[in-house]
Amino acid sequence: MNQQHSNPRLSLGPNQYFWPADRQQAFYEAVVESPVDIVYLGETVCSKRRLYRFDDWMNSAEMLAEAGKEVVLSTLALLEAESELKTLRRICSNGRFMVEANDMAAVRLLARNKVPFVTGPTVNVYNGRTLSVLAESGLRRWVLPVELSADTLTAIMREAPDGVESEIFAFGRMPLAMSARCYTARAHELPKDDCQYRCIDYPDGLTLRTKEGESFLAINGIQTQSAQTQNLLDDVDEIRRLPVDVLRISPQFRGTNEVIEAFSKRLQGLPVDADRLEKAMPVGSCDGYWHGNAGIARR
Repeated sequence: MNQQHSNPRLSLGPNQYFWPADRQQAFYEAVVESPVDIVYLGETVCSKRRLYRFDDWMNSAEMLAEAGKEVVLSTLALLEAESELKTLRRICSNGRFMVEANDMAAVRLLARNKVPFVTGPTVNVYNGRTLSVLAESGLRRWVLPVELSADTLTAIMREAPDGVESEIFAFGRMPLAMSARCYTARAHELPKDDCQYRCIDYPDGLTLRTKEGESFLAINGIQTQSAQTQNLLDDVDEIRRLPVDVLRISPQFRGTNEVIEAFSKRLQGLPVDADRLEKAMPVGSCDGYWHGNAGIARR
């Protein structure tokens, strides 16, 4: 069984959205000076988002590695074409950086090539036995699926093999589901093959509301997200007592550096203006899944 850790590291998860290349480049240049320890890079949602290409990701990876960050290359969560498999093979055989596998095809490639890897939140790890099987294939860290609770994490980690770290989705709109259909294209009455890259118009996703006007979900191309931003800042003191090695912050279009600073300060026991973070979220926060409740809930 893994030992508990009192001082989790901070990670910056892969950008879930489609941003202009210059904005993306500037974003990662700013991350160089931030207190995050781990940075995940790569397209995880849609292979049509090619403004930032493989070589651009690798250049950003080298820049961040030179700044002392642990860099991990992330893979697509849903593969549908041979061209996507080709890119996956290229990522898994990069020979330089660890890889975050976001589906079992990536796990298989990495295991076959004996490359250590991380599993992302879209890989269904629900028990310690699964962790043990993956660890035999090269797993070094796993990200708790967002629908699981702190109690479930603790139970799983009791059975986890030594050397496997845990990471939780601490801040961001939660990735809930993927589909072969593009919801953003559909919203604009466009076919998926001629989507006109409308995702770029929604740098934090497109919020959906119920007939009563309640923010419910967000669509991000073929991905469905929570409308609310999961925010575990107020739970940091509790988390420090749990077997958690890494807290993940998911990028948002504005205010990501402030989020990183807030979590860094809270981990150091320093005061934080939590209201400032709340104002930076698209529609407010939630933490229900972490506490074993409906995901939309807020304690």
